[in-house]
Amino acid sequence: MSEGSAEDQLMRALHDEHAAALWSFALHLTGGDRARAEDVAQETLLRAWRHPGVLDQSTRSARAWLFTVARRIVIDGWRSAAARSEITTDSPPDTAAPDDIERAVQGWLVADALAELSPRHREVLTLCYFQGLSVAEAAARLGVAEGTVKSRTHYALRSLRLVLEEKGVTQ
Repeated sequence: MSEGSAEDQLMRALHDEHAAALWSFALHLTGGDRARAEDVAQETLLRAWRHPGVLDQSTRSARAWLFTVARRIVIDGWRSAAARSEITTDSPPDTAAPDDIERAVQGWLVADALAELSPRHREVLTLCYFQGLSVAEAAARLGVAEGTVKSRTHYALRSLRLVLEEKGVTQ
């Protein structure tokens, strides 16, 4: 294809008319992954270049063809990643997954911190978080209004966070 050929001009026109919309569509399909959206849009336009019949279509049918190809590229990529059990991430994890010893130490720290809370705060956290009672169930058990359980839970969690921070535990 020479620099000034009719196909080349049609390809440039196709790019000029559809590239921005195609990239936006690909960005939506990739969940906001800009780099992946660029790859999808570029691969879609490359396939259009390899299939010159697309270049002669009307604007509306060319865009529909491009969007269909982009959707298929994303689906094929998702399927191949799923088949490989591939996990993509922006950056590697900061730390390894916690082991049993770390969980045990965290449990002891939380237990020590709970012991420093007022009895009412400790009681509401025990009922709602450790026993899994709903606000209504905890209110019935404590003989107080549901709003009281909610406010006690709020202040209990705030106090627990402060005690844990004093012990050097951060989120």
